[in-house]
Amino acid sequence: MLSENGTPGGLTLQTEKGITTISDTVVAKLAGHACRDVDGVASMGKTFRRLLGRVRPGETSLTQGVNVEVGRKEAAVDVVIVVRYGFSIPTLAQQVRENVIATVEAATGLIVKEVNIEVDDLAFDEDRTTSRVE
Repeated sequence: MLSENGTPGGLTLQTEKGITTISDTVVAKLAGHACRDVDGVASMGKTFRRLLGRVRPGETSLTQGVNVEVGRKEAAVDVVIVVRYGFSIPTLAQQVRENVIATVEAATGLIVKEVNIEVDDLAFDEDRTTSRVE
């Protein structure tokens, strides 16, 4: 028998043999990883915060650009993404939403009620030359 009790910092699952607590941070990391797995997501988070948040070049936190609310049986997820140029934003947003829901629900047993997506920026390939003439 399994009972679920929401705690301020996550989800607690209790069985006859013990208690398992899943923190909000774990749910946020799962959601962040699921976003980054979708082809077309260049990075996560608001532009200004992405620039300030880097400790080393190329290093980011899995929770950057992710905010979660975890209840007794459900979760709501808000993500901020940067889309690569050339990808359909509505299609990409739907792929991100579906991947976040599938990942979080499979790993935690929570029901993800909503995934709100904010597209904060558009990323262009840095290798592409911007000049039309030489």
